Amino acid sequence: MTDVPLIDVACGVLIDGDGRLLIAQRPVGKIAAGKWEFPGGKIEPGETVLQALTRELNEELGITVRRARPLLRFRHDYRDRHVLLDTWCVDDWNGEPVSREGQDFAWLPADDLATLDVLPTVAPIVTALRLPQHYVFTPPEATLVDLLMRLTALPRGALLRLRLPTLSSREYLALATHLLPAAHAAGLKLILDREPAMVDAIGADGWHATSAALARYGARPVDPARWFGASVHDAAQLRAAQIVGADFAVLGPVFETKTHPGAPGLGWSGFSERRGVIGLPVYALGGLAQGDLFEARRHGAQGIAAISAYWPR
Repeated sequence: MTDVPLIDVACGVLIDGDGRLLIAQRPVGKIAAGKWEFPGGKIEPGETVLQALTRELNEELGITVRRARPLLRFRHDYRDRHVLLDTWCVDDWNGEPVSREGQDFAWLPADDLATLDVLPTVAPIVTALRLPQHYVFTPPEATLVDLLMRLTALPRGALLRLRLPTLSSREYLALATHLLPAAHAAGLKLILDREPAMVDAIGADGWHATSAALARYGARPVDPARWFGASVHDAAQLRAAQIVGADFAVLGPVFETKTHPGAPGLGWSGFSERRGVIGLPVYALGGLAQGDLFEARRHGAQGIAAISAYWPR
């Protein structure tokens, strides 16, 4: 049997001042002609990803990249080839994008991409674009008053996991119901971690599964319009999260934590190894501060998940 080739590709998501994304249609004569994708191309021998990205965007669109950051690196398997796609957000460039290879392109909000006939690699990239870089866990003993007083100090746009294990389900639901409008007013998305049915019951923004809860489901337990995340500890659980339809995962601990003193951390190299190249955004968890965001992104994380980083004493 002939070996299926593995192709390293640099991909750029251009974001304009209105938050619209540039998406291009593959021209006639290319594989998957007519499909829409984010621009980019093959990484040549000796090139870094950023060098390849800069070259490809100049060749395709006539622009020069000024600023870019890693977004999502993942592998997608086609029948006749494997593609390792290293995707970067590009939000500053010189020049006006023009079609230099005969391809059509359009500027669209992320939600409008669903109307196009896109390549299968587009969906995980859009999910990563829609997710924030901050995933805040509540302190386990926090009260409703504690949370209400400090919501506005959290990064706007962050996900907020309501992690209060000492409360009964009834107490948890009551607190979540009171907290939800305040969380939305502060620009936060409230994620619950008890029974999935609670999410729809109060109109919360999503559900977080523990690794034990994840193992109980063979299909996505919440509506596709809600976020669905899962805690994982290894590559097998990460794959299970993807199969069941999770939008993102949380992997750690990267470093020793106050809640689990003495437990060894993965370190950044261990996190990167376990995170692998699965097409699922993954937050890094464990002993992290907000200042670790750059290092987290450099090692393949969507962002950081933490308690003390966001709730200083």
